[in-house]
Amino acid sequence: MPRIPLARAALAGLGTLAVLAATAQPAGAAPRTARAEGPVAHAFSSAAAEYGVPRDLLIALGYSETHLDGHHGLPSQAGGYGVMHLVSNPGQHTLELASRLTGDTARELRTDTAANIRGGAAVLRSYADHAGLSAAERRDTDTWFPLLARYGGATDPATARLYADTVYTFLAQGVTARAEGGEKLTLPAREVAPERAGLAPAAQSPDYPSALWVPANSANYAVGRTAAISKVVIHVTEGSYAGTISWFQNPSAQVSAHYVVRSSDGQITQTVREKDTAWHARSGNASGIGIEHEGYVDNPSWFTDAMYRSSAALTASICARYGIPKDRAHIVGHSEVPGNDHTDPGPNWNWTYYMQLVGGSTGGGEVQLSFPSYDTLRSGSTGAQVSAAQSLLNAQGFDAGTVDGSFGTKTGSAVTAFQKARGLDADGVVGARTWTALLSAGTTPALSQGSTGAAVQRLQRALTAALGRTITADGDFGPGTQQAVRDYQTSRSLGVDGQVGPATWGALQAGR
Repeated sequence: MPRIPLARAALAGLGTLAVLAATAQPAGAAPRTARAEGPVAHAFSSAAAEYGVPRDLLIALGYSETHLDGHHGLPSQAGGYGVMHLVSNPGQHTLELASRLTGDTARELRTDTAANIRGGAAVLRSYADHAGLSAAERRDTDTWFPLLARYGGATDPATARLYADTVYTFLAQGVTARAEGGEKLTLPAREVAPERAGLAPAAQSPDYPSALWVPANSANYAVGRTAAISKVVIHVTEGSYAGTISWFQNPSAQVSAHYVVRSSDGQITQTVREKDTAWHARSGNASGIGIEHEGYVDNPSWFTDAMYRSSAALTASICARYGIPKDRAHIVGHSEVPGNDHTDPGPNWNWTYYMQLVGGSTGGGEVQLSFPSYDTLRSGSTGAQVSAAQSLLNAQGFDAGTVDGSFGTKTGSAVTAFQKARGLDADGVVGARTWTALLSAGTTPALSQGSTGAAVQRLQRALTAALGRTITADGDFGPGTQQAVRDYQTSRSLGVDGQVGPATWGALQAGR
């Protein structure tokens, strides 16, 4: 077909609901094989070879969207699935397009990582064919910028540029990531000079000059306020940065937040004016300012130091401008707002560190007990995990003193006394066995798949310490927790049934 100017062809799809019907043609080259490649790396290589899309571009796109985590086929907030975030929502249909192009079912594309990666490559190739890219042009990574902008599904050119810029930033900086199953993928840094096709950058935020301004659709928030601004609400997007901003522009979303913070570098975009009511926290909407943080609650890799620092500076500014106390009674998580059923920001969010950066008090809220792993603590240790140990010791009647995050003499004496009471080596050091006993302490109800509540959370935290791997402490005894119980029972020579009864509780509380 005749060559269509790249910028015009690639951007023609922004804001449309139509699904491209063209069929992508394979590049003709046989899929590349590499003996050293794991299954995810091989999926990227095969998809790149089949559809003539640069492999590094596909990896950078997948990392930008999901950190190469398919989330077990569960959708993002915007209805995106898998490593490549194939979307099915009222404004975007890349999942359905990928199904038509590859012949894979929607279910396969949602749940099978290799199929999902192939689907993402097929969609990009269809865009390239529509734009008339030659084989030589497809080999040039820099020519794909407007096609990536289209892949993100944004209706606004500034958001489309944010999306593609993020991918090219990862290409320029390089990426080292863990994919599903622990497979390590490395994307080496490279020089990039993307052809941005005239996409203009976002404007400056009207309320917080350090941020960008990309307004949400007016159907997703209410003009004005019915209550004074008195709190900041911390959220996690369950999706990517630009994807979330784009979702807020979709009138069918019926959600929004005032700000969105990017994981990689802490970049902030404002989407709703502070004087207006964003729809982010039900009962907290009228009085709260909502800040979304790019990532997923179950994956701590998203919560970077750059994100914490940037967000904390924003929160400190909001508190100063509205006279909001800098404490945990007024800076709260989505899950802490009455009438909500969300869990964000979740157990991987470091409240102690965040509040230190805000310059406020960690008081007014519960001590954080859930962590992705538990460090060895001894005299001189400091931080959130010391606070957790002190709180647990005090709760069990072993006086660790003030919960201040500083491992001093009194805390050491309490640790030693606890260890003696549990028959552990009384060395005053909180290692894996002491953590296991501390975290599991309490009542011992029978638990099995389907159980929920605080006892399940205690179990999940104790298993994280005992097994040395993260068991999400969400209070929901699902298949992952059941497998962790089985693994613990096997490694401790207990009866292996995946259920938690007296023997399993006894082993945990003895620090085994």
